[in-house]
Amino acid sequence: QVQLVESGGGLVQPGGSLRLSCAASGFTFSSYAMSWYRQAPGKERELVAAVTSVGTSTNYADSVKGRFTISRDNAKNTVYLQVNSLKPEDTAVYYCNAPTGRVAGFGVFLRPWGSWGQGTQVTVSS
Repeated sequence: QVQLVESGGGLVQPGGSLRLSCAASGFTFSSYAMSWYRQAPGKERELVAAVTSVGTSTNYADSVKGRFTISRDNAKNTVYLQVNSLKPEDTAVYYCNAPTGRVAGFGVFLRPWGSWGQGTQVTVSS
């Protein structure tokens, strides 16, 4: 079955950086675009970054553009999110998964599974 294991989160001061990782298994990783999502307390889960199956094209939410960088290593079945210049409003649980539905300016995707990983907590605070 599909397994997604996120790691790399932590407590960081405003302006700091982290590198999040997500190890995927149970599906043909190199055949799927991948995304990072985040969910802050009391808010809906939102997509913050996406990368095509071969890693040649990326897409970012306006709120993270210029600060976050998504990348992937298909040989390791792993997707990464480099998060820089962190702000308190970036505090959330971060999840990876294949995108589903329409991603504005990026494409329309089908994700034939419903499972999610446990996520990794990012807390930005002084």
